Amino acid sequence: MKGNLNSSPCLVLNADYQPLSYFPLSLWGWQETIKAVFLNRVNIVAEYDISVKSSSFSMKLPSVISLKKFIPIKKNIPFTRFNLFLRDGFRCQYCNTKYKASELTFDHVVSRSRGGLSNWENVVSACFKCNNKKGSLSCSEAKMKLVKVPTKPTQYGLKEAGKLFPPNYLHHSWTDFLYWDTVLDKS
Repeated sequence: MKGNLNSSPCLVLNADYQPLSYFPLSLWGWQETIKAVFLNRVNIVAEYDISVKSSSFSMKLPSVISLKKFIPIKKNIPFTRFNLFLRDGFRCQYCNTKYKASELTFDHVVSRSRGGLSNWENVVSACFKCNNKKGSLSCSEAKMKLVKVPTKPTQYGLKEAGKLFPPNYLHHSWTDFLYWDTVLDKS
C-alpha cells in the first residue's frame, strides 16, 4: 500500500452523479467505501493510486463512487442554525463581515418580545457585537440596516451556497463532479 488510507476519503454521488451534499461535502471513509463496493451498492467512478490488499484480494481505493439506488433529496429545508448561516454566506447580515460559524449567532429582525417568529423570513445571521447592539430594538431604532431581506432558501440556493465553501481537501478526481454545472465563461 502506498499513501495513507485515513487521508483518502471518497466522494459519494447520488445515482444521478450529483453529490449527496455539498456542505458538508458527502464523503465516506475507506472502510465504509470498501464495504459498499463489496455489497454491490455503488459504482466505482474514479480511484486513488492507493491499493488495499489482503492475502487473497487487492483493489485500488475508490476516490469517487455513485450510489446504484437514487436517494431523493428532501424538498423541505430544515430551519437550522447551520442552514441559516449557509443561506447568509456565514456573514453578519448587519455589518456584512464573514465569520466562522462559532463566531455567529442568529437575530430576530422583529424581536420575539415584539411578536417576531423564529422562521426563515424573520431570522438572520449576526455577529455577537451587532446582535448585542440591536438587542430587542427594531432595525430603524438601532440605526442598523440589513444586508438583504431574509427569505426561505431554495434547495438550489443552498446547494450553490455550499459550493462557495469547498472543504480543506479536494482530490483532483472530484472536480468534475462538484463543479460540472458551474458557468465556464462569464463573458
